[in-house]
Amino acid sequence: MTRSRVLVAAAIVAIAVVGGYWYYSSRAGSVPAVVKAPPPPVPVTAATAAVSDVPVLLEVIGRAEAYESVTVKSRLDGQVASVVYMEGQHVRQGDVLLRLDPADYEARLRQAEANVARDEAQVAKARADVERYVALKGRGFVSDEKVNEVHTDEAAALATVKADKAAVDFARLQLSYTTVRAPFDGVVGARLVFPGSAVKVNDTALAVVNRVRPLYVSFDVSEKHLPRLREAMAAGSMKASIKVPGGGDKPVEGTVRFLDNAVDVTTGTIQMKALLENQDEKLLPGQFVNVSVRLATLSGAVVVPSEAVQQGPEGNFLFVIGEENKVSPRKIEVEAMFDGRAAIAKGLAAGEKVVTDGQLRLTPGSRVKVKGEGAEEAEASGKASAQPAATAGESTPSRN
Repeated sequence: MTRSRVLVAAAIVAIAVVGGYWYYSSRAGSVPAVVKAPPPPVPVTAATAAVSDVPVLLEVIGRAEAYESVTVKSRLDGQVASVVYMEGQHVRQGDVLLRLDPADYEARLRQAEANVARDEAQVAKARADVERYVALKGRGFVSDEKVNEVHTDEAAALATVKADKAAVDFARLQLSYTTVRAPFDGVVGARLVFPGSAVKVNDTALAVVNRVRPLYVSFDVSEKHLPRLREAMAAGSMKASIKVPGGGDKPVEGTVRFLDNAVDVTTGTIQMKALLENQDEKLLPGQFVNVSVRLATLSGAVVVPSEAVQQGPEGNFLFVIGEENKVSPRKIEVEAMFDGRAAIAKGLAAGEKVVTDGQLRLTPGSRVKVKGEGAEEAEASGKASAQPAATAGESTPSRN
């Protein structure tokens, strides 16, 4: 009896298990599988590639240089008597800068002049002797040898006078060196000596004069640009745009006048110089400036905003928006950059739409939503829906 009960209970349990399995299996088959929703589109800013002329610019850092610069030094040993110039003064060629004590050189000049007077008296005596001895020779009182001797004495006296006059000229020249003058038009720098200072010949710096109108701007260019530089210079006057870094003033234009005759082997660069008038003296020697030189102009180039160009391990690329607003990265070659635009040499056609902002969240195949397009569509649809509503209101009869 007990055994039969156990068998019945086991059968009931088995039936319950089989029924439960069948029930839950049928329920699971009737519930639809959960479908993962696609990610929302990434908001980005986009621009359309256009065709435009783009200048090819070479932008480097340069330094202003004086057109002429000289450190004035003394040509005499002496002592400074007075300093005439003011620091930072504009001077003209020949203006007096300072004076040295002239007393010693004035005395030397007077001594040389006295020697000339003495030796001229000797010449007069020698000439009188010649006349007298020539007359005596005609009477037969002196020999030809004596006449030749007095002629020699006269010639020697004349030569001595010439030497004395040269000494006078030299002493007068030395005296003129005690007045130091500006060698050309320019601006004089800070005071380097003061009254009472001792100076040595060709050693002591007395003043520094710079010519700043016009002015040179020198800059170094990589040797890889040499072919284009030569072409541009051969085509005519090459212009350079020069601007002070951080300055709000407009760039000033200069003319490239100098291309060095050798490349620096240590840096692989070649020196160039541009000349600008600098009439307002905005630039001073030694000042750093930004230099932009136009090498050529790209006609009909495909251009996009420069922020669309990204840097990758394989070089430059950008994201192109294709069908269904899906993006794909595309490798490109940038030929030139100018005024916030990039000229694309390869990899992009005019009319294609590229991403200019929001690239960090993009992967190949990502769907995007261009900012501003939705608002424009909503505005257009709002205007379209507003017009029929107004017409319907006008045609609705009044309840009155």
